[in-house]
Amino acid sequence: MKKIGTEIKQNDSTTKRENYHTELLSKIETLKEKVREGGGKKAIEKHKSKGKLTARERIAKLIDNPDDFFELSTLAAYGMYEEFGGAPSSGTIYGIGKIHNRLCVIVANDATVKAGAWFPITAKKNLRAQEIAMENHLPIIYLVDSAGVFLPLQDEIFPDKEHFGRIFRNNAKMSSMGIPQIAAIMGPCVAGGAYLPIMSDEALIVEGEGSVFLAGSHLVKAAIGEVIDNESLGGARVQSNISGVTDYIMKNDEECLEQIRNIVSKFGEFPKAGFNRIESKPPKFNPEEIYSVLPEDTIKPYDMYELIARIVDNSEIDEYKAGYGKTVITAYARIDGWAVGIVANQRSVVKTEKGEMQIGGVIYSDSADKATRFIMNCNQKKIPLIFLQDVTGFMVGSKAEHGGIIKDGAKMVNAVANSVVPKITIIVGNSFGAGNYAMCGKAYDPRFIFAYPNAKISVMGGNQASSVLLDIKLKQEEKSGHKFSEEEKQKLLNDILKSYDEKSNPVYASARLWVDEIIDPAHTRKWISMCLEVADHNPEIPKFNPGVIQT
Repeated sequence: MKKIGTEIKQNDSTTKRENYHTELLSKIETLKEKVREGGGKKAIEKHKSKGKLTARERIAKLIDNPDDFFELSTLAAYGMYEEFGGAPSSGTIYGIGKIHNRLCVIVANDATVKAGAWFPITAKKNLRAQEIAMENHLPIIYLVDSAGVFLPLQDEIFPDKEHFGRIFRNNAKMSSMGIPQIAAIMGPCVAGGAYLPIMSDEALIVEGEGSVFLAGSHLVKAAIGEVIDNESLGGARVQSNISGVTDYIMKNDEECLEQIRNIVSKFGEFPKAGFNRIESKPPKFNPEEIYSVLPEDTIKPYDMYELIARIVDNSEIDEYKAGYGKTVITAYARIDGWAVGIVANQRSVVKTEKGEMQIGGVIYSDSADKATRFIMNCNQKKIPLIFLQDVTGFMVGSKAEHGGIIKDGAKMVNAVANSVVPKITIIVGNSFGAGNYAMCGKAYDPRFIFAYPNAKISVMGGNQASSVLLDIKLKQEEKSGHKFSEEEKQKLLNDILKSYDEKSNPVYASARLWVDEIIDPAHTRKWISMCLEVADHNPEIPKFNPGVIQT
């Protein structure tokens, strides 16, 4: 085993870094706290006046320890749908928590946000929750309280493959996979949305608040002329005692949640993947020092070994091909006792015969070749992979092209795409271009993908992209006879750069579910350990077949 990491001595530079990252983190936490207010104070008061708990209160009472709830996609829809007054957290809360010490995915409609109506991103968020349950064979609990599809945007949520109907298809698929699904109808459950709880294995309904029907009383009157109220049409006693649609009548939210806990407590044990885990050992260095490791500017160099030293057990690794392909680190290690394979970009400065040279952020042919072989090794040995992304892309230029960079990059992408062991990706800095793909970006099916508050995700860096976009704009204007002054050019460049930077920051990415959550760097170990515990619940790991990898 190789000991890594050095003691960080506080000075002006490290203090500046620490202050920068803690301030970034504070801003993210402030945004999350605002989002957790849901529809706001008045909407919450109205909701609770009916004797109902809020969505987050329901989750807190359902799980063993509210402090151990791993909420995902907290900032979903942030900055979106502003013309409709916004949709905090997309009107749905989901994450992973333990019920009687059993990991479960929990999805709860937030009825304080547009009565729990479904926006397009709400459907995407619910599909992601189901995907996590399916990939990891976890039970899923739905706490339903929704007015249904947000009609002004129905064309963006109703008919396509990854839209609303896919949720019910997933209900059916999970049932065939033997994944338990429990639904609690704690408010309205209308039209197509009625299928979600009824396609679950067991459905509970709260008397006086819960209702489920294909068409509400107003639509029934318009369609067939029948006059009836919602409770008589599809309330708790009707659907439980007359139609037999629901299975349990509950007096209130608290009783309903307790009944779910009772049901889950009786689940049997299921087979697991059997990933290797031993007794956990803390790193030799304080994880909070990650704030001092990362630079303020994502183009500046730093030593990825120092970050890894604050994540892995005992700050030690078994490094694979340590002296070869140095812009990518490949190493076996343990995180909270779990055996893992780490693939990380390195952007430090090294000494050469020509002096100091920055080698980071770029994947060279030798680095891609090394990473490819390491990924294949981990698949052969059933070792989960952790990708620590800080990548600006593959090397360009004649020397790289003549050396076969496209071929070597394709090998790495191939290995990542065909990898069958769980992959967990953390964007710790830049995530640009094809580097995003090779380092297991969202398109390559990581079980989970997270970002640090300083992360940047885009097809290329802001400075390069803004220069290209400015050049295109200037040429377009010159064709019409307009020439820009230097001052106008600089203003245009600044505007383009600002817009580009806004769309490459992690909040923008999290709002659109490109990442599962923006996490505190100091809590990286905790998040990875949770993900590995979750992944261990799926025993079905296909045989690894790397496909065609050219040599």
